[in-house]
Amino acid sequence: MSKQGLVVLDQADADEAAEGCCPGLLTAPLGEARAVELAKVFKALGDPVRLRLLSMIASRAGGEVCVCDLTSAFDLSQPTISHHLKLLRQAGLIDCERRGTWVYYWLLPEMTDTLAEILTRPGRSGPAEAPPETSAEAPVEASS
Repeated sequence: MSKQGLVVLDQADADEAAEGCCPGLLTAPLGEARAVELAKVFKALGDPVRLRLLSMIASRAGGEVCVCDLTSAFDLSQPTISHHLKLLRQAGLIDCERRGTWVYYWLLPEMTDTLAEILTRPGRSGPAEAPPETSAEAPVEASS
């Protein structure tokens, strides 16, 4: 307690109070711990190979894909692909399971949902609307 009778929060409590339940990046400042956590995810997504891997996994019919199908899509060695997949797993974006010789990967939608919520502007429930198209035939005002 402080001298004025107010409860003093430690930094973790202050971060949690500032963030509320699931505040968006655009609605409240991030606490230090949350920023560190999210930076790992964004760093994992910041590589074109990892972004493509995530997209391939997420868009796969049936929800999972064999590593053999992922490796063949790139002009990279199997250990390099495995390293990228490991970073995506560590970021909480995907998970995997070994079945015999092969490893199967699937998306963890909780993390992508969290990212979507964090990046959504307040008052927006869905993707941003496209700006209205301007017609090439629109009248142009003549200048004097």
